[in-house]
Amino acid sequence: MLGGITWLGHASVRIEGAITIYIDPWKVQDAVPADLILVTHEHHDHLSVDDIAKLSGPNTVIVAPKVAAAKLKGDVRTVAPGQRLEVAGVSIEVVPAYNTNKPNHQKSAGHVGYVVELAGRRIYHAGDTDLIPEMADIRCDVAFLPVGGTYTMNAEEAAEALARIRPQVAIPMHWGEVVGSERDAKRFQELAPEGVRVEILERA
Repeated sequence: MLGGITWLGHASVRIEGAITIYIDPWKVQDAVPADLILVTHEHHDHLSVDDIAKLSGPNTVIVAPKVAAAKLKGDVRTVAPGQRLEVAGVSIEVVPAYNTNKPNHQKSAGHVGYVVELAGRRIYHAGDTDLIPEMADIRCDVAFLPVGGTYTMNAEEAAEALARIRPQVAIPMHWGEVVGSERDAKRFQELAPEGVRVEILERA
């Protein structure tokens, strides 16, 4: 289920299949060229213009919400929560991501997460979000969920999100840098509902 999926630290993910996809690339060490880059919002640890430039070629497509797209150059597709699009044969669902009890990611800002369908798998990257009602509508096989607290869900809230989403596999993110620790990732693993496997990945 995790074949071709690499956690690059924090909220940065690479998915390799028929094409190479990055989500929120930041401080990327192994710069495998990108066919598609998805950006969840404009904060510096999710939108890195330098990393995007390092990964991009002449045919790279970048997908981002309006607040982030304004800072990018190239083939940029602007999206909003609720949209669906297809890029290079990959189906992308754009889903909401926002805080419910913190000021950092207001719903009105239009920040997003993504559900990417590639090689028969649906992979959900939640972006920077709290536990939100819209998660009840997410259907995926693999889920990347933030667990660090402060700016996002904490481990307990992320475990509640798992109970709504019910993926086969979940991967904690948004820990180990900026906020959150391995203890948060392990707490998330301990609290996972029965039937959901939590994998704590080593940073690539």
